Amino acid sequence: MSAKLMLLPSSKPHEPRLIAIPSDIDAHEAFRFATGIIAAVEEENPNCSWEDIEEALEEKGFESVAYILGPEIN
Repeated sequence: MSAKLMLLPSSKPHEPRLIAIPSDIDAHEAFRFATGIIAAVEEENPNCSWEDIEEALEEKGFESVAYILGPEIN
């Protein structure tokens, strides 16, 4: 079984977040759904951390995926 993955941008370009999309969410709707969750967390707590956002995403079935970012391209 293959997982659908999504790369979320970050305010720190060298720290994007990779998450697995729940199987019951269409890949085309996943980004809109995830950004809606993130916006709700940020609205509730403007000083939120990635851990707060990650917890909210996990409650909706998304999962963080560990990865190794390759070398910088100059």
